[in-house]
Amino acid sequence: MTGLRELLTSHGDFARFVRFLIVGLGNTAVGYLVFAGFVLVGLPSQPALAGAFVLGVAWNYWTHARLVFGQGGLARLPGYVAAYLAIWAANALALAGLERLGLSPLVAQALLTPVAAVASFLLVARALTGRFPLGGHRR
Repeated sequence: MTGLRELLTSHGDFARFVRFLIVGLGNTAVGYLVFAGFVLVGLPSQPALAGAFVLGVAWNYWTHARLVFGQGGLARLPGYVAAYLAIWAANALALAGLERLGLSPLVAQALLTPVAAVASFLLVARALTGRFPLGGHRR
């Protein structure tokens, strides 16, 4: 247990990535619950998805900034939102491309998820710390 505790509290890029993945699981659960709540109260799926995305980005910013990168305040929120939009757009394009190649949406997204997780970590780290992980310099 001590090794895990040290990993989760250290400031290295690998430890941050592990925390990012753990926090990401929680963020995903929150986002799905918000989406499901909107659908259950009668909102159509696309507006429910949009609402869950907006609330999800706000929640995710707080958890990533505080729990993963040790940042506070809202100064880095615009860059964070831009990073999330870039990941969403790249994921949407790649998903459409893999579907055109004949993969089912579930298989295609399963293949894209690890790539999106790493890309998200890199862009979110840049947005919240001013540097890319693994040796990038601070702004």
